Amino acid sequence: MTTTAENKTLCINQIKELLPHRYPLLLVDRVLNWEANKTITAIKNVTVNEEFFNGHFPHKPVMPGVLMIEAMAQTAAILSFLTMGVKPDENSVVYFVGIDNARFKRPVGPGDQLKMDVEILRVSRGIWKYKAVGSVDGQTAVEAELMCTIRNTAEAQ
Repeated sequence: MTTTAENKTLCINQIKELLPHRYPLLLVDRVLNWEANKTITAIKNVTVNEEFFNGHFPHKPVMPGVLMIEAMAQTAAILSFLTMGVKPDENSVVYFVGIDNARFKRPVGPGDQLKMDVEILRVSRGIWKYKAVGSVDGQTAVEAELMCTIRNTAEAQ
């Protein structure tokens, strides 16, 4: 990880060390900044080559809202692992526990850069709660409160 006193960034290879997702479901391209126990800012570069644009919608491509939420959740998972100071192993999974107050404010399409700002609201009994906002060119595109838990696949059975 590239870290200085003022800026902490992660490139795609470092992100892949913290998330099990791979193409076509890895939805975080770069971490611009993060602070343990507090916040993270990351980006998803949206291109016309995304698989989901083939069917959503061919005549007017729009990134599905569920994938915008997923991108913010992946960003939140990165922050959680960085906060805990651990890298997940092949048995680690992050599950949604809840999504509250999700709102979609503008479409996201090819050529857009979805900037995701995620803040830890609290951690209690293994449940992480975050406030997440995704924006394009300074305009809010999506916002939600996300709740997730990190489990070992053996526990998940």
